[in-house]
Amino acid sequence: MLKCAQEIEDQLVQWRRAIHQHPEVSFTETHTAALVADELRKLGLRVETSVGKTGVVGHLGQGAPVVALRADMDALPLQEVNAVPYCSQAPGVMHACGHDAHTAMLLGVAKLLSKLNSESVLPGEVRFLFQPSEEAVDAEGKSGAMRMVEDGALKGVDIVFAQHINTERPVGDILAGEGIISAAEDSFRVRLKGRGGHAAYPHRTVDPIFILGHVLGAIQGIVARRADPVKPAVISVCSVHGGETTNVIPESVELMGTCRSADEETRKFLLAELDKALGVARALGGDYELEIMPGQPSARDTPAAAALIRQVGIDLLGAEHVQPPKSGLGAEDIGCFISEAREGGTMFGLGVWDGHGEKRHGHSPTFDIDERALPIGTAILAEATVRYLREARR
Repeated sequence: MLKCAQEIEDQLVQWRRAIHQHPEVSFTETHTAALVADELRKLGLRVETSVGKTGVVGHLGQGAPVVALRADMDALPLQEVNAVPYCSQAPGVMHACGHDAHTAMLLGVAKLLSKLNSESVLPGEVRFLFQPSEEAVDAEGKSGAMRMVEDGALKGVDIVFAQHINTERPVGDILAGEGIISAAEDSFRVRLKGRGGHAAYPHRTVDPIFILGHVLGAIQGIVARRADPVKPAVISVCSVHGGETTNVIPESVELMGTCRSADEETRKFLLAELDKALGVARALGGDYELEIMPGQPSARDTPAAAALIRQVGIDLLGAEHVQPPKSGLGAEDIGCFISEAREGGTMFGLGVWDGHGEKRHGHSPTFDIDERALPIGTAILAEATVRYLREARR
């Protein structure tokens, strides 16, 4: 399978670069979806479009069991600074998280498996889920995975496999095994309210910027001094806005951020403590408004699915190239799919670092990958799918 994937490496690179040049943010992936649907139809798959708003579902084969494979398609609102021939052509938008590679590799899996299906050696159905909006949610707080589930994309699915690029590991390595795939993520928006006035007479005001300093300390103290130190948790304030000029104390200051946790108990604790920390504003004569935007719950690999990917990695790459997953608090909505599948699923990490140069981390305007990883990710997903279908049929 790895040899077959390497034989289509040029096509994988071509797909990845075409998608990279035309990035689209969440729920606007019409160009990418059209490219995907067209390529799937060329391979003879049955294709559904506009699934979960802008998603695409491809069906290969029929009957049970059903394996679902997922790739996300959306990009990020970042201005790319890389001087490469395939640089983003959309101002202020770039594929800075590897979703272009995920999509290209899943098209590669479809290409490899469609040949097996034509030879009548592929039992069951493979369902290709090209998901919109992994990076964001819509006005109702729903991500692309949630919308696709609502549209029935996971109906009858037995197991889900997915992958995500990893910029810490070199090409040729994967990270596979049991662990937390995705942390719980809840965003928050706060308005600290004071009383504005002349900057020369602060005693006549309730300065929300002064209050902000104490509130930030209280928020950072939640994880440092209130949370259980052996339970993963993070609260980050990522946006602060207040004031318009140099000599006017503003009426209010607005801030936004995110809470991350690995279990429901800690998740509820962080939100309760956040509300308490904001009470500092009232102690200093001001007030606050807190809005919580609930995100995805945490998700874990299913043991059997993770074990299958790990064994495939060992067989194709060698045991020394299969590493255990690293714990982290990144958030992902793949858990929506895994929770719907009869036997759950897993998401493995694919090394994309060139091994000697700068590590181009995700969500950065300099992000990029070593494209030699594309056949590896394609082969792992394709081989795991074939093995699962054949074993399930026995």
